[in-house]
Amino acid sequence: MREYLRNIVCRYCGNIVCRNKKVDGTFPTTSFAVKRQHRSANGGPRFAVSEYTMFTFSNDYFNIEDTLDCGQVFRFRKEGEGFLTFALDHCAYVVEKGDLVTVDGDDDSFWHAYFDLDADYASIVKSVISCQNPTVVKACSAHKGIRILRQSPYEALISFIISQNNNIPRIKSIIEKLCSSFGEKRTFKGVTYHAFPTVTALSFAAEETFASLGLGYRAAYLCGVSKSLAQGTLDLSALSALSTDKLREELLKIKGVGNKVADCALLFGFNKTDSFPVDTWIEKLYREDFKGTLTDRKKISEYFVSLFKENSGLVQQYLFHAKRKNDL
Repeated sequence: MREYLRNIVCRYCGNIVCRNKKVDGTFPTTSFAVKRQHRSANGGPRFAVSEYTMFTFSNDYFNIEDTLDCGQVFRFRKEGEGFLTFALDHCAYVVEKGDLVTVDGDDDSFWHAYFDLDADYASIVKSVISCQNPTVVKACSAHKGIRILRQSPYEALISFIISQNNNIPRIKSIIEKLCSSFGEKRTFKGVTYHAFPTVTALSFAAEETFASLGLGYRAAYLCGVSKSLAQGTLDLSALSALSTDKLREELLKIKGVGNKVADCALLFGFNKTDSFPVDTWIEKLYREDFKGTLTDRKKISEYFVSLFKENSGLVQQYLFHAKRKNDL
């Protein structure tokens, strides 16, 4: 049995102001709020901090930059020593320093689940490396801190509909505009941001409005799926109980959702880890590093799933990120 320590730490003075621990690899789910007055010797970050809902954990098998920057999520930005991260209507500031990660968020239960901190990544990585494929072992060794985030199926589906035939900076820009236009304005410790828009907010928007935000032909898709969700003809919570194959079939019925978008929604929104999205980078890797000859991306995906099964999604992230970073 491993014992984990959750510390609530003042980011200004470094003092631990509250401590809690639990055996069995899980943290308590109760939010902590410790009000203290602190001043930073150098002015500190631009956050007005008086209430603390922080927790810390070891960065074994967790790297915040790799996790955010590997193509699975788009609402984050570098800020000071860490990253401001947004999901639905939540916000957190995440800093990795030394061998610890500190999450300073608006709801520690939400962020604990979002970063999948109950999963045993030591065992998962051991299982991945056991395949003894040199390319996978190299990618995993370089980026073993990547985790599959537990995103909302709704936010993931909308985000990856926007992502098709797009590059990551442009995807981030469009989603930011979407949030600014339709999301509720919120503040977290002096940081003002906009929540991800609700289904209702998007369902009232015209296709032309979406197009004006840079969505192009995707505007029609977003308009259609938003109305289906609002009307209840598309129920993502009901779909989540389906098997991966059945869920994929249902997602592919949505106008604007092809194989890649469906696989991204399966993996990043529904946590179906026996999914393997294939894009230009993965196709390039398949030919150059796996010496593959298949040309159909659906078949390439099936090939990788046949190799890595329930670890396919995580392997995809290791390979995708390593290829983009020239680490193979």
